[in-house]
Parts: sequence; C-alpha cells; structure tokens
Amino acid sequence: MDAPPMDAPPMAAPPKDTAQLVICSCVSLSGPGYVTGTVGGALRVQCRYEEEYRDHLKYWCKRPCFLDRVKIVVTKVSEREVKSGRVTIRDNPATLTFIVTWRNISEDNAGIYQCGIDTVLLRDPTIPVTVSVFPAPMTESFPITTMTILSPPTTSPPSTWPSTTRQDTPGPSQYPRSPLFSVHFLFLVFVKLPLFLSMLGAVLWVNWPLRVPAWKWGCQCKK
Repeated sequence: MDAPPMDAPPMAAPPKDTAQLVICSCVSLSGPGYVTGTVGGALRVQCRYEEEYRDHLKYWCKRPCFLDRVKIVVTKVSEREVKSGRVTIRDNPATLTFIVTWRNISEDNAGIYQCGIDTVLLRDPTIPVTVSVFPAPMTESFPITTMTILSPPTTSPPSTWPSTTRQDTPGPSQYPRSPLFSVHFLFLVFVKLPLFLSMLGAVLWVNWPLRVPAWKWGCQCKK
C-alpha cells in the first residue's frame, strides 16, 4: 500500500514593509533603478511624480535618508533648481519630473541613493537608485615611428632676370709661364738686341761729321 504524498511546505510571503514600500514608490514616484557612469564623467537621473506632489520639495540623498542633514541636495520653494557642490537638482512641474545631474563622479560615489519627495508629516515617497561608477577607459599608446621621405631634387626654371656674377681677374702671377715665352725672351736679349745696337752704331757712324786735324789740310803759314 502506497504511502500518502507529503504536502510541500508553504512559500514564505514577502515582508509587508517591503511590499508597501514598493507599492508606494511605484504609485507616487518612479525612476530608474540603476544608473552607471565613468570616473570623471557625469550621470543623470530623472524621476517622475504624481500631480499631488507638484508643490512639494524634491531631494536627492544617499540611503538611508532618515535625517535632513544626509540629504545631498534639496529644491526650495523659491528655487526650482539648486546646486550643491557637483550635484544639481532641477524640478520641472510642467512635466511632473525632477532631474538630478552629478558631474565629475569618482569611484567613491558608487552606492545606493534615493529620489525623494518631502511630505513633512507623512512618509516621504522615495525610490532607490543604484549608482555604479567604472574606471575611465584606458587610452592605448602606440610608439610613434617617424619616417623621412626624401623627395627628388627639383630643377628650378632659369631666371629671366640678369644676374651679376663677380669674377676675379687673375693676375700675371697666376698663369704659369710657357716654354715658348722663355725662348722668345732669350732670343730677344741675345740676338735681336745686339743686332739692333750694331745697326744703330753703324747709322751713327755714317752720319757723324769727319773731323780732321788742321795740320793734315796742308795749311800754309804766311810769312
């Protein structure tokens, strides 16, 4: 005879507080449950609320947010946009939304935060937002190779403008004396010069008046 089947244990119901919190957040306030950013960058969180909370103050805080002093930034009645350090909150009643902008985030800013609405006497509607911050992407550095390309020499067209080029005239000492010059000089000194002197002497001798002493003319003395 088979034994009767054993009944399975009943499933545990979720805590009432957690269920009420989720319902309250979903009805009164909605927003992203998870946002990410990189170190040095910025992240943006947009939360939406119901019409009945149009004139209430909105805030951004790090969980848990039981005290006002732990709130990072809170809107004011006279100011829809408030900045506190690197965090800015801006309420836009026309669209029933408020936006939290966080600039220059770091890894230490990661954690669980809350968008909330200040209701003074009642429990504030809030919604948790998990913030994750990742390191900035590394920039790969590659070695830089320098390549030098030698271009072929270019021939410039001849200039049409007259150019003045200075040329030094070499002196007589810069030219070597040829053997022909030496022979001509020797011929002039030893041949032509004596011949010229001889001819000159002959001409002078012929044209020179002959002088004869008086006794050779047969002069007779008178008695």
